[in-house]
Amino acid sequence: MDPLTQFLTGPRAQSAFTLRVVMDPPFAIDVQDEAALTVIVAVRGQAWITTEASAPRSLRPGQAVTVRGPAPYLVADAPGRLPTVVIDAGQSCRTPSGDHLELTMSQGVRTWGNSPDGETVLLIGTYQTAAAAGQLVTAALPALAVFDEQETDPVLLKLLEHELTHTDLGQESALDRVLDLLLLHLVRVSVRRAEGALSSWAAGTRDPVVAGALALMHEEPAAPWTVAELARRGHVSRATMAARFHTAVGQPPMAYLTAWRLALAADRLASSSATTAVIALEVGYSNAFTFSAAFSRVYGISPTGYRRSVHGSGADTDSPLTSSHPRESP
Repeated sequence: MDPLTQFLTGPRAQSAFTLRVVMDPPFAIDVQDEAALTVIVAVRGQAWITTEASAPRSLRPGQAVTVRGPAPYLVADAPGRLPTVVIDAGQSCRTPSGDHLELTMSQGVRTWGNSPDGETVLLIGTYQTAAAAGQLVTAALPALAVFDEQETDPVLLKLLEHELTHTDLGQESALDRVLDLLLLHLVRVSVRRAEGALSSWAAGTRDPVVAGALALMHEEPAAPWTVAELARRGHVSRATMAARFHTAVGQPPMAYLTAWRLALAADRLASSSATTAVIALEVGYSNAFTFSAAFSRVYGISPTGYRRSVHGSGADTDSPLTSSHPRESP
């Protein structure tokens, strides 16, 4: 199970927030929801996406965008437009002056905007997950990525739009699965076109030696892996394994193994009542004390504190502009 599979099947990946946005110009939506990852698809009209670190990027019908959080971003009908709407944590919406807009901009189930039939129609899927494995997934994407019509899958886009505009049995699950497939497709495209420019576990799968080492760690995270053992399994020298892994993934093999183990542990803390000692053994730590120290060092909170923070968060999912917003892990 690689990080993408873990992210898409993990407990905090379920019920991703999905919405159909219909807007007439002028508009500028200042998104400050601190979500881990957002996927935006243009169905009609044109929009511009701006992040703190990038110039405005246009979005035409058939194109898709991924935005890596938790930094804010702006969706507008034209570059340089001042915000007309602010989206806060938990998907609450307001004017820049603070007036609530949840009811005034609701256009029905899963549809929101300033017009019932706006010139611009966007489909938005937001992963607000606190699952640490999701952070390994988002590392495989740049902060902002625009995918042309030739790089998106029109079948998935039409299916996503259909599920958002038709109420039927199992809609929540259907939306989750379609959004998951679309994200999987876009991550694959991003890795293929990066050609090594972006170091991540996903980029590492392009190197057969590194891919083999990653597969071993993903399949048996609790095994007592060493660089020497990974090199032996890959039929290369220790130095070769260390160098190629660091170049492709952006960190040494043992540093990645630690990140993967703790990511799995964070998901277990969020999804089960297993004790810290049991989870520690499951992910490769000899005792709860060592595991707790490593977890606290990376996430800035104890395993028990992390579990409480995840289980203690939540919001009303019935509102068209409100969904669960777990705490983002550091």
